Amino acid sequence: MGEAGVFAPEARLELIEGEIVEMAPIGSPHAAAVRILNAVFVRLAGDRAIISVQSPLLVGGLSVPEPDLVLLKPRVDHYSRSHPAAGDALLVVEVSDTTLAFDLGTKVPLYARSGIPEVWVVDINAKEVRVFREPAAGGYRTTFNRSGDESVAAALLPDIAIRVGALFPE
Repeated sequence: MGEAGVFAPEARLELIEGEIVEMAPIGSPHAAAVRILNAVFVRLAGDRAIISVQSPLLVGGLSVPEPDLVLLKPRVDHYSRSHPAAGDALLVVEVSDTTLAFDLGTKVPLYARSGIPEVWVVDINAKEVRVFREPAAGGYRTTFNRSGDESVAAALLPDIAIRVGALFPE
């Protein structure tokens, strides 16, 4: 539809459960958190994961969100032949400032139904990371929050950890 001129080329859109959803503008704190996470993930993951930043992820037949970051299973073609799908994701990260209710109420349950093993929601306003693990049809079985000097590590790549406070430089 973008190529057909239905939407402006600069429009930021996601397909969520068959509906086209306009994405919120990215503010400075949001962008900084994404850059910090990207740097940490690239440095620590090495060849064990491909880091995808604000790119499409196929989630079921009716959803193509663009999470802020996804750690993907390595693939020789770096997903050049097709967008990655939910089964390729090791960790999905959404950074939220104005979108927290949508991320928690719509995206996290969507990721759980799709079997994505772990989701982090970085809450810019509360300066914390909300962690969701063990997906099930009704949501994630394990959830917890980390803040301040606490660290959070990816369950499938436990040496990939970040001190939460580092995401919120003053």
